[in-house]
Amino acid sequence: MKISLSEDAGFSLPELLVSTIVLGAILGVVTQLLLVTTNGQRTMWNRTQMHSGVRGAIELLQQEVGQAGLVALPGTVTLGADVGIGAQTVAVSSTAGMFVGAKLVVGTGDTQETVALTAVVTAGHQVTATFVQAHLAGAPVDIAGGFAQGIVPPTMMDGSTGTVLKLFGDVNGDEAMVYVEYTCDTVTRRLSRNMVAWDAAAKPALTPAQALLGNVVANPGGAPCFSYQTEVVAGDTYVTAVAITLSVQTQEIDPMTRQFQIETKTLLNVSPRNVFHAWQMASMQETNRIQPMPPSILALLPS
Repeated sequence: MKISLSEDAGFSLPELLVSTIVLGAILGVVTQLLLVTTNGQRTMWNRTQMHSGVRGAIELLQQEVGQAGLVALPGTVTLGADVGIGAQTVAVSSTAGMFVGAKLVVGTGDTQETVALTAVVTAGHQVTATFVQAHLAGAPVDIAGGFAQGIVPPTMMDGSTGTVLKLFGDVNGDEAMVYVEYTCDTVTRRLSRNMVAWDAAAKPALTPAQALLGNVVANPGGAPCFSYQTEVVAGDTYVTAVAITLSVQTQEIDPMTRQFQIETKTLLNVSPRNVFHAWQMASMQETNRIQPMPPSILALLPS
């Protein structure tokens, strides 16, 4: 008995070749789409990391520049004894936050006055000033106004520069005054923040642990990281606005363009409101609330 093979028993060689070619083309397209999607996600992740870092640093800078120049005494302070008229040395409940030259508000009502300290003895909690009014023990002692140089002017010796922003005051709003330096260094490629207590004996050297932002690069056109708007009243310079420009590149090469991506963020006219208010008072010749730079801050300025 003879058995014949059906024409539908299998694929011919040409058909198999055509099917393989079509399948290969489809797989190639799918693979290419997967690669494009993966590279797109890597690009987005790179840029998101870069943008998040810049945004965080800018927000902190904006907050601390805005608070610079705020003066504060930690806690309630009162006179420890009666005070007569004239130059007097008197005990107070605390000398924390006080310094030679500080202008304190003493007393209440008709006897309230502002006195400038000529001496501060922290060991005995004593201060010396010239009083126009007599005050009883327990009278309140406070401090008001703002620091004229809360943003250290670039015109001062060892003042702020285009790469180093120097500021001080109660920048965290917790009645603890501090001194802060922001250093924008395109050599180490870091934006660093160095903070110490306002009356610290010295500031620590910069380390990588103090970096707020990495991969910092030069700004377009060589623009400085920090620039300052200043006003001069009676020989004193007030920084009334700070411009901040930061350029950062991505951690990794962009898989799409095969180049590092760079983002530049600029904030113009960030106002240190306490310094601005001090400048306004100086312009109206009201000096009782304008606080001088503490000697301890002056000692921290040199690099």
